[in-house]
Amino acid sequence: MKYEFTKDFLTGIEFIDEEHEHLFELANQTYDLLHDELVTDKYDKIVDVIEELREYTKTHFAHEEEYMESIDFQHIWSEKRAHKLFVAKLEAIDLKKVDENQDKYIGDILDFLAKWLTAHIQFADKRISDPSQGGKAPEEK
Repeated sequence: MKYEFTKDFLTGIEFIDEEHEHLFELANQTYDLLHDELVTDKYDKIVDVIEELREYTKTHFAHEEEYMESIDFQHIWSEKRAHKLFVAKLEAIDLKKVDENQDKYIGDILDFLAKWLTAHIQFADKRISDPSQGGKAPEEK
């Protein structure tokens, strides 16, 4: 089942929501690759997806952290730690092992992304715009 960016994932901070939506698009590209029966050797495409995820998440996290600093977000350190763990997980992917069982590896990446997108965005990132959690509502920027 593909990943749908619904209102449940909105933080109310437009640029963050747009970047999160792009993460969903990357997850869907990965999903499409897993289910593409016409491509027998998916290695190059898997590497491309992993590289794009690595680069895009670093950019997205930098934007998010810059915004959190600008509003003196009280949970910034836990957010930064979670971001570092995500990047470390992507950096730790052994591309040699990817080629051994491509579909399994794509499935593992999808599982990782699904858990991250759901848990992190819906629970951690939503706090950024919630004044009761130390964030500031978007109109208070």
